[in-house]
Amino acid sequence: MILLHPPLQGEGRRAAAGWGRAGEPMSETLRRVQMLVLRGEVEVSRHGLQELAADAILLEDAVAGVRNAEAVEDYPDFHKGPSVLALQRDRFGRPLHVLWGMARGTTTPAVLVTTYRPDPRQWSDDFMRRQK
Repeated sequence: MILLHPPLQGEGRRAAAGWGRAGEPMSETLRRVQMLVLRGEVEVSRHGLQELAADAILLEDAVAGVRNAEAVEDYPDFHKGPSVLALQRDRFGRPLHVLWGMARGTTTPAVLVTTYRPDPRQWSDDFMRRQK
């Protein structure tokens, strides 16, 4: 079931360099999100819906892509609840950045906070690191 959820407000990002890459540990936040999505426990924020439409991203691609996601930035201690910026791919293999979160003090659902197509001018070639 996918429900609308009020958007989570942002705060400073903390890099999770290397998380989710081959041979390295996965972000616990991303692992939790993946389990929730597999169980169908997903909500989408209003902002998330707006951004999906703005970038012509299908909700199905954003949700299905979490299976093979890599954590770009992990926010396990975010004051509104843990969240993770994930690099995912759509059905055509194009990169997506999806911010997933969970409300503080809850264990479900996974909330799709926002998603966008990363700008290659602002990201490394693998879309895992911001350009300086």
